[in-house]
Amino acid sequence: MEINYKELCLETCRVAKLAAAFIKQEAQHFDISRVEYKDVNNLVSYVDKTAEQMIIEELKKLLPEATFIAEESFKNEAQAKYKWIIDPLDGTTNFTHGIPCYCVSIALMEDDEIVTGVIYEINLDECFYSYKNGPSFLNEQVITVSKNEVMKKSLIATGFPYTKFDRTGPYMQVFDYCMHHTHGLRRLGSACADLAYVACGRFEAFYEYGLAPWDVAAGVIIVKNAGGVVTDFHGGNNVIFGEELIASNKNIADEFGGVVKKLFGY
Repeated sequence: MEINYKELCLETCRVAKLAAAFIKQEAQHFDISRVEYKDVNNLVSYVDKTAEQMIIEELKKLLPEATFIAEESFKNEAQAKYKWIIDPLDGTTNFTHGIPCYCVSIALMEDDEIVTGVIYEINLDECFYSYKNGPSFLNEQVITVSKNEVMKKSLIATGFPYTKFDRTGPYMQVFDYCMHHTHGLRRLGSACADLAYVACGRFEAFYEYGLAPWDVAAGVIIVKNAGGVVTDFHGGNNVIFGEELIASNKNIADEFGGVVKKLFGY
């Protein structure tokens, strides 16, 4: 079966918005006492779980043969040709505390390639999306990464580690370097939003480790098709399952990637 990536991507946008409507409704009266803890700073709620099931049921209708890699019900059938990679609520901690930055993220992997990606930032009603051999969009408008040419004119995004604390030393060295050599750093609390903002030029770069496939899969294709560069900390391509990622515009990719690689000792 030959897939029309554009049509499938647009249908995926519809599914993301359906889940987002439920999340937005629940945000109006959410009780933080109903939060569950996967770890001390890794939260989940009935909202995440319900939104994920809504998404899965809708995506089954679009591509019945596909399997799922989803945050709240992780399953990776490596031999499957098509795999949906889902984060039903990226930014759960923000959501539970009433901080308005959280997203729905849905990507489709065909063999080993991400072929569609959708990130819907719920509070701003911003839908970022892209598909194989297509441009990247924000609410139907084509987007591109920033044209800034040097780090000293750049704004950098990151996410604070909540696992693998033995790596916080080099992480903070990169943080310190960016404090002294860029316009500053921002931490939104949603890796999906960070990547979307690189794609549309709000940030020049983003770096983080401890990432899961559902944190980055949709953002990877959106950044790349917006003209950006995505690598792991070594400068390689192991970005979906490698648990670390740098995304940037092309102009500062070598400069920023070199800083991260050096300070992490690669």
